[in-house]
Amino acid sequence: MSPIAQLPMPDPDRVLILRIELKWITPTIWRQVAVPENITLGNLHRVIQATMGWTDAHLHEFEIAGDSYGISASNSGWKPPVVAEQRQTLISVLRGKRTFRYVYDFRDGWEHVLRVEKVIPAGVCPQLPYCIDGANARPPEDIGGVLGYDEFLTALNDSAHPKHDNVLEWFGDNDFDPTTFDCVRINRSLKQIRLQ
Repeated sequence: MSPIAQLPMPDPDRVLILRIELKWITPTIWRQVAVPENITLGNLHRVIQATMGWTDAHLHEFEIAGDSYGISASNSGWKPPVVAEQRQTLISVLRGKRTFRYVYDFRDGWEHVLRVEKVIPAGVCPQLPYCIDGANARPPEDIGGVLGYDEFLTALNDSAHPKHDNVLEWFGDNDFDPTTFDCVRINRSLKQIRLQ
C-alpha cells in the first residue's frame, strides 16, 4: 500500500504571481498580480475587481478544477452547484492546477483566465496584494460584452459613425483610451484591501 500524498500546507510566507487576462479582446487586456497563496476566493474577487478596474456591480463566479465558487452556495439543478467562496483559499481549491476562470457580469460575460506563473517569497513584494504589470484598459461596464465593446470603439473613434454622438452622450465627457494602464493607481486601490 502506497502512502497518500499530502498537499503542502499553505505558507503565509509564499506568494503566487498570477496573470489575469480578459479573453476574446485584442489587443490583450492583462494584469500580473502578487497575492498570498492562502488568499480566500472572496478576497481574490476583490483583488481582481480592483486590478482590472471593475466596479463590482454584477455577479461573478470562479471555475477552478471542475468546481464553481461564488458569493453564496446554490444548486440550480441545471448546472453544477456553486460553493460559497468566502472561506475557500486559492491554494486549497487549485488542487495542483495552474489555470482557472473568473467570470464577471453574466450578461456581458467578461471571462478572465488566471494562471499561476510562479511562487515567490512574500518579502519580495512591497505590499500584498500588489500589481506588478499589465496592459490596456478594461472595457466600460454594461457595454454589451465583447461585441458591444467592439462597436463602442468603432463608433467612438469614427466621428462619421452613425452612433458616434450616442456613444459620446452615453459615455459622457470622459476620454476613453483603450491603451491606458496605471499601475500606481491600481496599487493604491489594492492597498485598501484588507486580507485578514
